[in-house]
Amino acid sequence: MKITVDMVEKVAALGRLEYSAEENETLTRQLDGILTYVEKLNELDTTGVEPTSHVLPISNVFRDDVPRPSLSQDDALGNAPDRAGEFYRVPKIIE
Repeated sequence: MKITVDMVEKVAALGRLEYSAEENETLTRQLDGILTYVEKLNELDTTGVEPTSHVLPISNVFRDDVPRPSLSQDDALGNAPDRAGEFYRVPKIIE
């Protein structure tokens, strides 16, 4: 697919972006180069290659979920500007 200046200008307008004529030409060349490279990658034979979501074989990288003590209700509400018993009091916004 060949990228044209008109395409770049249309997408820029959709994104509410303003570019000069020189910037539009530069973006057109750059985007066209990217798509040309992607088309070249499509020529590769990928038969038998499994799709991956990551290049390295990693598994869950999160820490174990270990319960631990948290703030007490009094500590959590201690700096509240207005409090109603066990809750924060906020202005009514729904009529």
